[in-house]
Amino acid sequence: MADQLTKRSENYSQWYNDLVLKADLAEQSAVRGCMVIKPYGYAIWEKMQRILDDKFKATGAKNAYFPLFIPKSFFSREAEHVAGFAKECAVVTHHRLMNDPNGNGVVVDPEAKLEEELIVRPTSETIIWNTYKNWITSWRDLPIMCNQWCNVVRWEMRTRLFLRTAEFLWQEGHTAHATAEEAQEEAKRMVHVYADFARNYMALPVIIGHKSPNERFAGALDTLTIEAMMQDGKALQAGTSHFLGQNFAKSFDVTYTDNEGKQQYVWATSWGVSTRLMGALIMAHSDDNGLVLPPALAPIQIVMVPIYRKPEEMAAILEKMEQIKKKLEAMGHSVEIDSRDNLRPGFKFAEWELKGVPVRLAMGPRDLESGTVEVHRRDTLEKVTMQLDGIEEHIHGLLDDIQKTIYDKAFAFRQTHVEKCDSWEEFKEKIGTGKFLLCHWDGTAETEQAIKDETKATIRCIPVDSFVCEEEGKDIFSGKPSKGRVVFGIAY
Repeated sequence: MADQLTKRSENYSQWYNDLVLKADLAEQSAVRGCMVIKPYGYAIWEKMQRILDDKFKATGAKNAYFPLFIPKSFFSREAEHVAGFAKECAVVTHHRLMNDPNGNGVVVDPEAKLEEELIVRPTSETIIWNTYKNWITSWRDLPIMCNQWCNVVRWEMRTRLFLRTAEFLWQEGHTAHATAEEAQEEAKRMVHVYADFARNYMALPVIIGHKSPNERFAGALDTLTIEAMMQDGKALQAGTSHFLGQNFAKSFDVTYTDNEGKQQYVWATSWGVSTRLMGALIMAHSDDNGLVLPPALAPIQIVMVPIYRKPEEMAAILEKMEQIKKKLEAMGHSVEIDSRDNLRPGFKFAEWELKGVPVRLAMGPRDLESGTVEVHRRDTLEKVTMQLDGIEEHIHGLLDDIQKTIYDKAFAFRQTHVEKCDSWEEFKEKIGTGKFLLCHWDGTAETEQAIKDETKATIRCIPVDSFVCEEEGKDIFSGKPSKGRVVFGIAY
């Protein structure tokens, strides 16, 4: 199995593509730039979805659903927003097909042209704020905290499975508040929800910070982000939360009567994560043998492989494995017994390693006789023989240890790939070698763009919880004064 994968050190990009395909996570579809998420990959996404959904609801958010199609005129109401998405919009112009009278198959019916063209949603701020106008009249109607799980379309020219596709799955939260302070607090709360999920479930160390004006969401006054480092040292934006101010409320005339009887515009946030998290999970932890999945998100946490020659040996081993399985499931763990009789144990071992199952148990007739079992952990590839007595409690603790070990490894990798940099020549030399560089920035969009044009590096964030460095210095490029360092990196 592993020999089917390109080595990470040889071609990181090809290794990633091989892994997505060989581990049965996703594949290309007949539609350019769109993917088919296969059952094993979707099972991971479902776990992410379930955990995040509970976290959102704990903050007071409720799920709703808004239309896939957005009238084109809605986009023109918020100039910065439409400018940010114009190049990626898919547009519906007609509503009917017909058989070509000239015999050229099916064609668009020219008589079925829409009165107003529709945009296939790239994001839902405009349609949601047009709806909120009908829901909000008084301060008593606030706050509104809606989230939706849906698909969106952004017509990307260069696509890569999970990381950048023309259609992808995500959640988008949209909240309405009476004051700027409430909205800003909500944006901050949600980015911390994302950070908690990344760190404690994805085993992914992330940096929380503010996006620079150049990198903000189109139409936002402030964008908070969680930035992760992949094993090639590149940055991946793993989630964002936006303070939208009153821009959309003013564009769609969403006002409320405050408790003094005055009309006020509503304050807004939006926040989202997507199936890009799947790409982050794959790239942050996996190795040349395949996926390495944190137990918290693994669809199968424990797999058991029986080793036997005779049918009666198989029956006895499977009986013992069923007993262990029931106990582990009672402890809340997902378990599978691989009883396929047409595959050798070695093939099964390689397949489950490729799929990243955290713990593998193997048992043969001698193990059954001696009351032992072979325990293999996917993260370190360590293998030990243990007594069956108390094995369930041991595995329960082992899964916690694997979760922590995977995080610690990713954290240690990041720590050794972040450094301060004060020389422009050194910056140009190091930024492409797989590092985050902490550099002074003069705060201007012009300098940021000049650095990007020359090196492809962007300001990943102005950090607020990791690598915060407030000190006087000079901009890495312009030499102008700076009061603190920001995180530069080359991103996916």
